[in-house]
Amino acid sequence: MAEHKNTEIIFIVEESPEGGYEARSLNHSIFTEADTFDELKEMVHDAVSCHFTGKDRPALIRLHMVKEELIAV
Repeated sequence: MAEHKNTEIIFIVEESPEGGYEARSLNHSIFTEADTFDELKEMVHDAVSCHFTGKDRPALIRLHMVKEELIAV
């Protein structure tokens, strides 16, 4: 049985300055955006399905939320 090399793909998710969310893959040229977090999950899933074929497709998609806050000192 062949070993699955791409078991996981990681996306960094941030709130968009224009509203909604943006997701960018760490190791692949995949970017997508959506108005809501639920829509973003669907868009990420579709983008991964379009980018990979067959056995190359990751078994798991990890969304890593990043929130930037500025604190005045």
